[in-house]
Amino acid sequence: MAKYLIQASYTQEGLKGLMKDGGSKRVRAVQEMAKSVGAKLESFYFALGDQDVYVILDVPDVETASAMSMVTNASGAVHLKTIALLTPEQVDAAIKKPVAYTPPGGM
Repeated sequence: MAKYLIQASYTQEGLKGLMKDGGSKRVRAVQEMAKSVGAKLESFYFALGDQDVYVILDVPDVETASAMSMVTNASGAVHLKTIALLTPEQVDAAIKKPVAYTPPGGM
């Protein structure tokens, strides 16, 4: 399972729905969506600022994460930004991978 950070901001319609149903119902809805695709909700926080919600999910694969993002964004009630999170061990493995790269203007 891979971890993803979801940053969400409600549209006007989505905010109206949140105000009608409350925050706890939103958390349950995300839990149910995650469960339906074999993912798990790790944390869910409402926030003040540019983003209204921060969520961390354990998701089986990138295709599942993409499907969840597309379905949610297509609802029109919220705009999501999905960010893959890496463990320190994954970063260590990435550092060891050889990569052939030439920077712009390099030889």
